[in-house]
Amino acid sequence: MDPMILLTTSRNPSAPLTQFVKELKFVFPNAQRINRGGQVISEIIQYCRSNDFTDVILVHEHRGVPDGLIISHLPFGPTACFGLLNAVTRHDIKDKQAIGTMPEAYPHLILNNFSTKRTANILKHLFPVPKPDTKRIITFANQSDYISFRHHIYEKRGGPKSPELKEIGPRFELRLYQIKLGTMEQNEAQIEWVIRPYMNTTRKRKFIGD
Repeated sequence: MDPMILLTTSRNPSAPLTQFVKELKFVFPNAQRINRGGQVISEIIQYCRSNDFTDVILVHEHRGVPDGLIISHLPFGPTACFGLLNAVTRHDIKDKQAIGTMPEAYPHLILNNFSTKRTANILKHLFPVPKPDTKRIITFANQSDYISFRHHIYEKRGGPKSPELKEIGPRFELRLYQIKLGTMEQNEAQIEWVIRPYMNTTRKRKFIGD
């Protein structure tokens, strides 16, 4: 079954957060965006379970800047909590000539430098299997436990041996800080993994990649 994702925000989202989540809707195939309104998390999860959603993505902000992203897999978990950094919307990308129309084809995925499958699988299962000829590419590249998200299309204007990549955005970085075994609303769910910065006594220590 292809994934079906519900996207929402923290309450009373700012205009920048609303714009960012609108763009995320087109990043994830089969995603639907809803306004949070007065709904509590348990109501959102129950709605999703009743309507065959496979995942919920909740985006947080601090003073108008997107700063957190939670992915909760349904019906039973896991839930991964990420810090969100350096979010850049499509029209804020400096090379505006590189921005094309947002394609709807299922993208090829590149998952680079993940030494553990857990985090890579959580991200991978948000996307359906693409057709071989799709020209859309989404990259999650891990470096020192910071995961860079990039979104491109490629063209072969000069023939099959000269592909050109065009970034179409948005772009951002993720930092995983917790995985729990239940769904988002289950505060009592068992913590599978949590980052412990005080244990990071050397820069050589890595959690999800090399």
